[in-house]
Amino acid sequence: MSFTPVLRSEWMKIRTLRSLCGALLAVLAAGAAFSALAGVSDTSDEDFDPLFMALSGVAPGQIAAITFGAMAVSSELHGGGLRVWLTAVPYRGRWFAAKATAVGVSALVVGVVTGFVSLGVAKLGLGAAASGLTWDEELRGAVGCGIYLALMALLATGLAALLRSGVATLSILIPFLLIVSFVVGDMSGSAADFLPDRAGQVVLQETWDGTLGPWTGLAVTAMWAAAALLAGAWSVRRRDA
Repeated sequence: MSFTPVLRSEWMKIRTLRSLCGALLAVLAAGAAFSALAGVSDTSDEDFDPLFMALSGVAPGQIAAITFGAMAVSSELHGGGLRVWLTAVPYRGRWFAAKATAVGVSALVVGVVTGFVSLGVAKLGLGAAASGLTWDEELRGAVGCGIYLALMALLATGLAALLRSGVATLSILIPFLLIVSFVVGDMSGSAADFLPDRAGQVVLQETWDGTLGPWTGLAVTAMWAAAALLAGAWSVRRRDA
């Protein structure tokens, strides 16, 4: 079976599995809701960054994104589903590439929509505090939001394939994003700039003073995601279904 029908089958899974559709909707809902709350926050802080504040809903939204990426793989592991698919698609690398493509593109589209919606609802609340944002900055933030969420979903996809468990994947990534990244960041200084979440979120800031810029930060996150996907592909090819 060629790559195109395999990819089409992966699109169909995402469209028809309510858990995956729900996770994508949660990305949008969480991003928009928390950005709306951020729109009524205090803007008197001298370190206030209107773009980062408007896109602050990305932080909870990324939890839904990694859940989507992890579930996209873990859903195949229940009830021997993966063995059935590998019977139809014996080339495991082709199946995993189609899976990663479907996850990445889906998360990218939803992420970009989330970025623009979050900006819109947050600016309504921020009012004059966000008036200094240029169209280029807003476009960079919204598109960067989509790319970042897609990369985090792919990071979870690769890790879930490696660990063969969605629960184990989320048990590692969620505490890392919510706790470990902040603790390590406070202790390690500029080295924390190269963590996947901190590097990728530079694109959401109007100004930055760290080691990485918006696109180099996303490149670092992409390297983390690529490493996870390569490890996941190795696991899929080498281990029993």
